Amino acid sequence: QFKCPWFSFCQFPFILSTVVKKAIIQKDSEQQMISQARQSLVSKVSRRQRVDMNLLFLNIKVRRAQLLSDSLDELTRKRCDLKKKLRVTFVGEAGLDMGGLTKEWFLLLVRQIFHTDYGMFTYMKDSRCHWFSSWKCDNYSEFQLVGTLMGLAVYNSIALDIHFPLYCYRKLLTPPTAPCDQNALVGMATATLDDLQQIMPELAHGLGELLSYEGNVEEDFYLTFQVFQEEMGVVKSHNLKPGGDKIPVTKQNRKEYVQLYVDFLLNKSIYKQFAAFYHGFHSVCASDALMLLRPEEVEMLVCGSPELDMSALQKAAQYEGYSKTETTVRCFWDVVLAFPLELQKKLLHFATGSDRVPVGGMADLNFKISKIDVPTDWLPISHTCFNQICLPMYRTRKELKHKLTIAISNAEGFGLE
Repeated sequence: QFKCPWFSFCQFPFILSTVVKKAIIQKDSEQQMISQARQSLVSKVSRRQRVDMNLLFLNIKVRRAQLLSDSLDELTRKRCDLKKKLRVTFVGEAGLDMGGLTKEWFLLLVRQIFHTDYGMFTYMKDSRCHWFSSWKCDNYSEFQLVGTLMGLAVYNSIALDIHFPLYCYRKLLTPPTAPCDQNALVGMATATLDDLQQIMPELAHGLGELLSYEGNVEEDFYLTFQVFQEEMGVVKSHNLKPGGDKIPVTKQNRKEYVQLYVDFLLNKSIYKQFAAFYHGFHSVCASDALMLLRPEEVEMLVCGSPELDMSALQKAAQYEGYSKTETTVRCFWDVVLAFPLELQKKLLHFATGSDRVPVGGMADLNFKISKIDVPTDWLPISHTCFNQICLPMYRTRKELKHKLTIAISNAEGFGLE
């Protein structure tokens, strides 16, 4: 029995599972949403202004053709509303956002931002992750947008298909709450060769070879404390320390060289980009609850899990109008379990608006298969707001596979049925 009046299990986060921590974050987010909505409502009433229910939400209106610029403008203009419940509208399209449009907005925006042609992030083929481009610019607002998106995803319990290394999430928690002083350093987590291994394994291996080399380091490697980096097609030199271009790397100072080089790559060369990203994330997720999380748990909340277990989804599935023993349902699961991974991901995206699995696993999706009384030449219909697929009463496995494959392969966009 605890007599301490201020005891809380949150004081000992190591005893809490990731699922429990997620529930705490969700409850904290809900309370902040309610508080923000209440403040907006009271403000209107106290000034005797007409109350519009839209003021209770963070309303994002975007054009598909101008998705990135519209999203940036909307989030910048509505910065004070970031902690309200998110609601998305695609201009010129019918449909009320009950969660499905929000999921699609995240999916399309992330896909565009991380495209190699856009240049904000570099895809590292060897490690299969993205890292911040080191190019310099006058405005880092788009990096802040990515951080805000990640924060909104955590805040609204939506998993994103983002591939950052674990070190990125350690930087996000350095410090775990944003400092009041805007000039304070953020994201400067201690960087090691193991951290570089997550992102640039080939370079990390080469630096490891340098550290273990038994020969004459200075004469055989002919290195100085100067490194070269390509920025927007131009190779630029950077001194790792003052006068670095004139300081040779030797057996005595090679550890310092490796330490400075790794810190340059993972911290200093991308500081402004990451600082904007950090402040964007914490502008939404500024909460003591975030301090409960380890870096790998933040990653899980942001990305969910890429591991699909369709048999677990089958066990957790609910039915409306069908029983799990009916022909159509049995054919559905026969087809889905036999699908290759790529089609299984498309099915999950078709049904839920995301191809990622939440922290609690497939059971947390509350996936439902419903019967729809339409001719069997119709395609299946999904309601991503409710993680629901509506199936006509297909009689054969072949027919169901054909219709389902067409539906899940052409799932982008919302409109009237």
